[in-house]
Amino acid sequence: MPFANYKFPQGTLNAKQKEEIVHKTTDIFAEYFGEDVRPFTMVLIDEVADGGWGRADEVLTLEKMQQKK
Repeated sequence: MPFANYKFPQGTLNAKQKEEIVHKTTDIFAEYFGEDVRPFTMVLIDEVADGGWGRADEVLTLEKMQQKK
């Protein structure tokens, strides 16, 4: 069973965007492995609380990310 797990900062995606990610990810798996995997593909979107994740030994927040643009 193909499986994808995305983690995004909480509140950065709306319902339509999440639905698009599910559809596009399923399409990618079906493209690579054939249409038979479509009914068995699982896509999980986790929303991580602000400040609940980090990279390179730095706890990231939405505010910090917006400052780096």
